[in-house]
Order: sequence, then C-alpha cells, then structure tokens
Amino acid sequence: MDSPDTLVEPPEPTEVPAALAGEFASVYEEHSRAIYYLCLRFLSDDSQAQDATHDVFLKAFRKLGSFRQEANLRTWLYRIAINHCQNLQSSWSRRNIHSTDDDGMLENAAPRSESPLRVLETKELGQRIQKSLDALPEEYRLILLLVADDQLSYEEVGELTDQSADAIRGKLHRARKAFSQHFAKTA
Repeated sequence: MDSPDTLVEPPEPTEVPAALAGEFASVYEEHSRAIYYLCLRFLSDDSQAQDATHDVFLKAFRKLGSFRQEANLRTWLYRIAINHCQNLQSSWSRRNIHSTDDDGMLENAAPRSESPLRVLETKELGQRIQKSLDALPEEYRLILLLVADDQLSYEEVGELTDQSADAIRGKLHRARKAFSQHFAKTA
C-alpha cells in the first residue's frame, strides 16, 4: 500500500483519434443537457449534478479511444453517468453530508423573464417531482429517467440496465404507477 506521501502517477490516457477529439465539443454540446438532467434527478442536488456532468464528459473524453462505434454514443454516455452517479451515492460523503441548498436545484428551471408566480409554481412542481422520484426504489427511478429521454429506445434502456426490453416495459408500468402514487401524496 502506498503511503500518503507517495505520488502515484496517473494512468496513461487511452489514445484518442484526432477526428473524434475534434468532434468532442459538438458531442458535449449535443448531450450535456441530457446528461446534466439525468445527474440532477439522480443526485437531487444542482451543484453535484453540474460536477457529475463535467466528470462524465471528462471520463468519456479519456476513454474515447476505447469507445466501440457499434454502440450508440448517447447510450455510452448514459452508462458512464449512471455508474458515476451510483458511485457518488454510495460514497461516504454522499451518505453523511447533505446540501442545505434546496433552492439551487431548480433555480434555472424557468426563464428569468417569466412572472414570479410562474417561477414559483415551476419550482414547486420541480420539488414535488424530485420528492416523488426520491421516494422510488433506485431501479424504478433510473428506468423513469432513462425512458424520459425520447432518444433512447426500450432496447437501449434495457442494455443500460442489463434487462430485456420486455422487462423494461413491465417495470416502467410499475414505476409510473408508484411515481403517480408518491406524486399525489406531495399535493
């Protein structure tokens, strides 16, 4: 085991093809919002979701050379995001340190030009949705979040969760029903 004073060299980055590295800015532009919202709903904290989004794209860039072109890029990014968020949730700091910034999570939910009443309604709705999602088992929450992305098919969601498309359809029905019940309780 290394002592705390011993510097450990970081692993050599995987070779990134120049063509893919040049396109990475457009990959970020196209997918960062979806990854951010997945992280936000998964982690329930705006600043953690922003950090997680950046971490996901950093990991993706480092592993871009190992990306198998046979998979959908968005699915690959979601897999990285899911694993990263699950790791964050299981870490000691996530279990023992809680953010006190309840307002930060949804402050960007509505454009600033809207009326204060509309902004408040949007914020309250977002909080109810988040509270309902948080009450669900992790598997149901994940399936709902992935299916909410119109670009992912049931087969891709199944691939991300190691299940068949038919299993996803069945669990999605139960997840929506459970979400509805929890959401009704938040009224």
